[in-house]
Amino acid sequence: MTRYVLLTLIIIGFLARCQQQKKETSTEIADSTATAMAADSVPTIGNPVLLATLPEKYNTPDGLALGPDGTVYLSMPNLANNDYPGVLLKIVGDSVQFVSDLPAHPETKHACPMDLAFGPDGNLYYADNQYENDKNNKSRLMRIRMKGGKVLGVDQLVTGFGLSNAVLWKGNNLYVTDSQWDTDKDDKGSAIFRFTMAELNKATTNAPIVLKPKTMDPHVLTTFTTTVNETGLDNGADGLDYDSQGNLYTGSFGDGTLYKVALKPDGSFASKQVLSVSQPIACVDGLIVDRATNTMYLCNSRMNAIMTVNLADGTVSTLAQNGDTDGQYGRLDQPAEVLLKGKRLYISDYDKPEKKFVNSKADDVHTMSYIELK
Repeated sequence: MTRYVLLTLIIIGFLARCQQQKKETSTEIADSTATAMAADSVPTIGNPVLLATLPEKYNTPDGLALGPDGTVYLSMPNLANNDYPGVLLKIVGDSVQFVSDLPAHPETKHACPMDLAFGPDGNLYYADNQYENDKNNKSRLMRIRMKGGKVLGVDQLVTGFGLSNAVLWKGNNLYVTDSQWDTDKDDKGSAIFRFTMAELNKATTNAPIVLKPKTMDPHVLTTFTTTVNETGLDNGADGLDYDSQGNLYTGSFGDGTLYKVALKPDGSFASKQVLSVSQPIACVDGLIVDRATNTMYLCNSRMNAIMTVNLADGTVSTLAQNGDTDGQYGRLDQPAEVLLKGKRLYISDYDKPEKKFVNSKADDVHTMSYIELK
């Protein structure tokens, strides 16, 4: 090869790389512009109140649970900066207080507590979501043994989830959503799992229930398929609760579809349907049902909003919403979980955005908010 030909090839390669970089930069600018325009077009609705501003060691507040004595517990997975360990906290008045460290996964070396719920035995159960640390079904279900508000120990009960997420007790049945339960037939799958108190009581850290990934494991109550949109997310079933008639409700994080799941008297699967609603919902994260009114409160994380759904007729309303903020003064900053205590709706501002979310970046301000309902 002559020097002239070699030089020509080098120049052509250089120009091609420049063109590619220009194209990538243009795409990045277009995406940023689109996100900014989406954020600017979001209305300000409602008036969330600042509950607490958290230090960096508590950077992604998530799951909320109401204890038997009325104490509100908060999970802290710290996924925005997992140099800090996942821990259990509690809300006392307008302050957030440390309760306990949580055991790291022996392989990933991280603890990642998401949703949590008290069982009829008085113990606290939580989903240990390891999906962002290892996508090879390392997520777990854990039990915090508690007495008088004190942590006595933590047990590993179930292993093999893809992305264990919501945790819900209904009678002596425990239901857990897995937002990434893919099978050989559905690589956009998610699921609700069911476990009985009797079998969980037999499980121990050394002998947990071991799920069978990529299958219709016997503990699968029902499955769902996510339609992937411009966010690129295939996360499915996320939040979980039940209404006054005992029907379960969950929603897809990736596409915003809401589902109603009817149960048999023993808590096993009867039927499911897509819930008909008055307007599309872009994303469903955490949710809770006020069984006195059959009103659902849900976190639309993508649109930085708290929405309500009248389960009797499917009417959707926006309770609170704002544009891209850092959460100061109580403004929503990618709400991920809600908890109803009396007339107060607690809100976790997760602040760890995905592509095409109104919340455009994880910032240095970490907050909890609330809304006083009428």
